[in-house]
Amino acid sequence: MAKAITLLESTRPDHRLRADDLLNAILPKSGQSFRLGISGVPGVGKSTFIEALGLYLISKGHRVAVLAIDPSSTVSGGSILGDKTRMEFLSVNEKAFIRPTPSAGNLGGVAEKTREAMLVAEAAGHDVVIVETVGVGQSETAVANMTDMFVLLQLPNAGDDLQAIKKGVMELADLVVINKVDLDPDAATRAQVQIMSSLRLFSMHGNPEHAHHDESLWHPKVMRMSALKSEGITEFWDMVNTFKDIQTKHGHLALRRKQQAQAWMWERIEAGLRQNFKANAQVQKLLPELSEAVNQGTMAASVAARRLLDLMK
Repeated sequence: MAKAITLLESTRPDHRLRADDLLNAILPKSGQSFRLGISGVPGVGKSTFIEALGLYLISKGHRVAVLAIDPSSTVSGGSILGDKTRMEFLSVNEKAFIRPTPSAGNLGGVAEKTREAMLVAEAAGHDVVIVETVGVGQSETAVANMTDMFVLLQLPNAGDDLQAIKKGVMELADLVVINKVDLDPDAATRAQVQIMSSLRLFSMHGNPEHAHHDESLWHPKVMRMSALKSEGITEFWDMVNTFKDIQTKHGHLALRRKQQAQAWMWERIEAGLRQNFKANAQVQKLLPELSEAVNQGTMAASVAARRLLDLMK
């Protein structure tokens, strides 16, 4: 699995051809898992939560794959890839697979080839695939567009009512978990009430997939738990199964995956166009001259960009 994912992540042209053949070969064997996206600010306890959940699922007969995205340095380009150190018991379990991946400057909290890695994990027989995002803030929404259920972890003292209703990652969450409730139970209760109120507001004026007037839809929930003490894991998975049943019964899960497949295709098209643009001989010839003009202030950046793009017509 690790070698397959490394091949998919490679940018060498010969590796890309092999990777395409690999993807087409495993595609019929993929798609049978439940894809769970986990996001939250740094320090909220994502890795601890995932380990507790993974061990619980394995005890119930599941095979778990964890795709953990680690932030890459904007200075050196390096990444620690240390998520396994927080999952010391799950990482050595033979029914679990954990793959830390650098974000490599990719926006949205995920890595460029996270979707491909997900297919590999599914084809290898893992029936629960968990994607753990970088954990940077409210704009980290890409994981919601590649998973069946998007779970947002929050701290008991994560902000006030205004913070809870800010647009972004909160309005995309299918389930919000107030973690580390053992630190401050009263604050966790207040946070739960505030977030429940904000989710109701979003359903009335925002995300139509969470509309409260439609009984065929899942309505986002807020729950409290302590991953460190493994309290609330059973209740969490029960809620996930309820979500899965509702979404499957009314065809929303299948529709969501079709929309995600289309989004994936266009994302790869845009990435390919960007790569071809940079490799174009005319662009490479003119780029130094226009870059210098932009640096000297004799040409607007937008004008330079348009001239370079015109070379691709």
